[in-house]
Amino acid sequence: MLRIVAIANQKGGVGKTTTSVNIAASMHATQHKTLLVDIDPQGNATVGSGIDKNDLSFSAFDVLMDDSVNIQDAIIKNVAGGYDLIPGNSDLTGAEVGMLDRKEREARLKTAFEPIIEDYEYIFIDCPPSLNMLTINALVVAHGLMIPTQCEYYALEGLSALLETAKKIKHVLNPGLEIDGVLRTMFDSRNNLAKEVSGQLVAHFGEKVYRTVIPRNVRLAEAPSHGLPALVYDRSSAGALAYLALAGEILRGKKA
Repeated sequence: MLRIVAIANQKGGVGKTTTSVNIAASMHATQHKTLLVDIDPQGNATVGSGIDKNDLSFSAFDVLMDDSVNIQDAIIKNVAGGYDLIPGNSDLTGAEVGMLDRKEREARLKTAFEPIIEDYEYIFIDCPPSLNMLTINALVVAHGLMIPTQCEYYALEGLSALLETAKKIKHVLNPGLEIDGVLRTMFDSRNNLAKEVSGQLVAHFGEKVYRTVIPRNVRLAEAPSHGLPALVYDRSSAGALAYLALAGEILRGKKA
């Protein structure tokens, strides 16, 4: 059965795109048919998947804005991490304004997905670092929300706006939306503040915090510049192994 997961946090620099690329690669590695959808105008998930974001025949922008574009035409099969990809680039900045006068603007992505819901087991959506119409479209179509967050000061405060938005969307537009989990990223176990905030997240969110913790890892940071997920760049690295562990946790349906 298909599971659609929006990966979002309105705060930038928390490992959102790194998580999107690497969890897609890890799910593919565990023999699950996976699609990654890049709706962030920065296009970093596209680049991190080994695709030139400036040389696209079709992109997520076309899927959202052009009713004549078939979503299958926008899918790039078997990118560097083995998963399929709907790429994104700066064209998406125009979608935010362009969708304002469109019918059912909050459900454009949901409608676009209808022809492919039987084709995949997991669809991950890399959202922009803001609570705009693109992120709302992802939350309307998603079954679950994954929230990567660094264990740093203001981490709890930074989650509040996203959680409030998700709550409203669940109430009004998508009753099936659930918080899949909060993912601790770029974690340095030598940092006392990081350990303190990690404890606060577990105390506040309980079982909604993934047991898996993504460490601060050089190979994980290097991989995007090579257009590769960490699993392909260095399978034995701590970062790659952590995302494989996260994939296993998701498949088992267990949190901390």
